[in-house]
Amino acid sequence: MTPVILLALIGVPLIEIAVFIEIGGRIGLWPTLAVVILTAVVGTALLRIQGLATLNHARASLARHELPVAEVFDGLCLLVAGAFLLTPGFVTDAFGLLLFVPRLRATLRGALWRYLRTRGGFIVEVDATGMDSRRGANVIEGESHEIPPTGHDGAADEQSPMGRRRERP
Repeated sequence: MTPVILLALIGVPLIEIAVFIEIGGRIGLWPTLAVVILTAVVGTALLRIQGLATLNHARASLARHELPVAEVFDGLCLLVAGAFLLTPGFVTDAFGLLLFVPRLRATLRGALWRYLRTRGGFIVEVDATGMDSRRGANVIEGESHEIPPTGHDGAADEQSPMGRRRERP
């Protein structure tokens, strides 16, 4: 994993510099800088719009007593997309813009769930939206009883609500 991170830390800036030089040579310095600033502004607007929509979907899922798995994944993708768009560079901007496409996020989510189900050891059956597909699964109900811890002499320790031991009279 470390060589991949090292390669990314070295390779991405080198690629960005090469693309900057190429595009700057074709359209000039000021238009190149204007495009970089424009992508940051557009990325911020897209992040706000889609981020609020994703937050509202998550709230609706929670109101229906469902885990907002798909919404959390979308939120993470939007966070990464925003970081890519705020980072100066054309290559990172392209990846950031791609992550704003809902269909691509759904495809990535499905691929991730398939990978986790085969390699991650998950037992829960998840459909393409990231929700538990086993509606009406068996629920085992039970009761619990707190058993106080015992001291060295076998007698129960008396504890205060704050977890400190109280002195016995």
